[in-house]
Amino acid sequence: MNAEIRAGNVVFSKKGRDKGYPFVVLYVVDAEYVLICDGKMRKLEKPKRKKIKHLRATPHEAPEILSLYAVNRLKDADLRKVLKPFRPGEAAPGMPAAHLPE
Repeated sequence: MNAEIRAGNVVFSKKGRDKGYPFVVLYVVDAEYVLICDGKMRKLEKPKRKKIKHLRATPHEAPEILSLYAVNRLKDADLRKVLKPFRPGEAAPGMPAAHLPE
């Protein structure tokens, strides 16, 4: 089990249709499930409930996302901005590709 996955973490999906895509964990439902969004495929209005065992954690966190989410001011554009360096083909110049999924 991925104990390091918590709210605000950037994660990659390991299973399902969204395999290989980056997401931000918005909320930990329980020991087995979290709610994730990316602002593109999965918008804030309908976050995806996903099993933690189907996610791969990264060392990257997005505390600014959590603070905006807590005061109900988070937008899909904020999520896309945070996740842009993690999407294949959208990485900023000079960004190492080591964090991209296999």
